[in-house]
Amino acid sequence: MDNTESMLVEPEERELPSDRVADLVEYIVCGLVDDEDAVSLDVTDSEGSSLIEVTCSEADAGRVIGRKGRTIKAIRTLARALGQRVGTAVEVEVIG
Repeated sequence: MDNTESMLVEPEERELPSDRVADLVEYIVCGLVDDEDAVSLDVTDSEGSSLIEVTCSEADAGRVIGRKGRTIKAIRTLARALGQRVGTAVEVEVIG
């Protein structure tokens, strides 16, 4: 490859650490809800931390939260564990 060809190669898009955590949260939440199309995630990154807001239908919000908040607590625990592994603090909130 000569010099002109190397300029044409596009650099790889860098994936943020929060993207991996958001993928995990989306995978778990979509497995819990009835209406997967209504699930959306809004990821807000700041220095060293990320906020993941999960929006779903009101009927499915109860499933995501679970009895006494056990399900969302488990999701938050998994998200924080992966976040720690990739080097970012993570908070997960449900908006339903």
